[in-house]
Amino acid sequence: MRFIVFGAGAIGGVIGARLFESGYDVTLVARGDHLQAIQRDGLRLHDVDGDRRLRIPAVKDLEPATTQLPETAVILAVKSQHSTNAVETLRLAARSDTPILCAQNGIANERHVLRYFSNVYGAQVLLPATHTEPGVVQAHNAPVPGLIDIGRYPVGSDDYAEGIAAALRAAGFDSATQEDIMSWKREKLIVNLGTAVEAMCGEGTATGRLAEIARTEGRAVFETAGLHLPSPGAAARRHQIATHAVIPRAGGSTWQSLRRQVGGVETDYINGEIALLGRLHNVPTPANELICRHAARLAADKMPPGSVSESDLLNELALSSHLHGRL
Repeated sequence: MRFIVFGAGAIGGVIGARLFESGYDVTLVARGDHLQAIQRDGLRLHDVDGDRRLRIPAVKDLEPATTQLPETAVILAVKSQHSTNAVETLRLAARSDTPILCAQNGIANERHVLRYFSNVYGAQVLLPATHTEPGVVQAHNAPVPGLIDIGRYPVGSDDYAEGIAAALRAAGFDSATQEDIMSWKREKLIVNLGTAVEAMCGEGTATGRLAEIARTEGRAVFETAGLHLPSPGAAARRHQIATHAVIPRAGGSTWQSLRRQVGGVETDYINGEIALLGRLHNVPTPANELICRHAARLAADKMPPGSVSESDLLNELALSSHLHGRL
C-alpha cells in the first residue's frame, strides 16, 4: 500500500515520516514555507531517537498520475477548516473509490468527504506532536508515538481499514479497527473541548473550570442527540498513550496555530460542533459558544497563546447566563 498524506503538519508529518521510515511509498502534500523547506532539505523528524532528515517527496498540487496508482490511500490530515479546499483538490485528482482516511479532529469531516468519495474512514488520533517551524515536526511519546484507531464511515470495517491499520502498526503506532469509529471520535472531541481554553488562557486550563463546563455541555448535547460515547473502561488505551510523553510539549494543536499566527483555528469544528448540535437539539451551550467567539478573535488578531484570562471568560459566561435568564 502507498500513501498520500494531505497536510504534513504535526499529525500528518509524523505519520508520513514514520510510514516512510518503515519502507512505505509516501508523498506529502504541504504548502508555503513548510513545503519549500521539505523540498529543499527533507522533512526533519525529532523524537526520542533524535533528529533525522527524511527525503520524502513533497508536492503542492496532486496529479492523477500520483493519486490513481493501485493500492493508494489518502490520509487527510489538514485542520478541519481547510477540509473543503483539500477535498476539492482531491476530487479532481483521485478516483471516487480512493480510500480517504480522515485523521483529523472533530466529527464533521467524514460526512463532507463522503459526498465525493465512496470509501471514507474515520481515525481517532491520539498522537502528541508539534509543528511550529517550517520543515520540522516533533513526536513526543515513546516507545509508542501514538494511537490511531480506524473504522469505516459511518460504521463497520473492511480490508482497506485493516490494511491501513497494519501499515500504521508496522510504523510503530498502536492501531486497531473499530466498528463504530465515530463514537471514539466523539469521545476525543469531548476531551478536546478544553484545547482552545488552554491555548487562550495558558497551561493547566484545559482541565480547569471553563473547560469542564464546556465538556458538561458536550456530554449533554450528545446524550440528547442520541450519539453515544464509548464506556470509560473501553477508553483505557487512551489514558495509557496520553501518559507516556517523553519529550515535553508546550501546547496542543490550537496553541500551535496561535503560536504560528496562521490566522485561524479549528475551534469552530470542535467547540463549534457542540454549539451546532446544541442549537439543533435545543440544548444550551453558552460556554462552547463563548470559547469559539474568543478563539476566533485571537486567531484573527494574531494574538499569542495565553492572551486571555480564564477568570475573565468565566465572568463573561456568568454575566451572559444571568442576562439570558432575565430575558
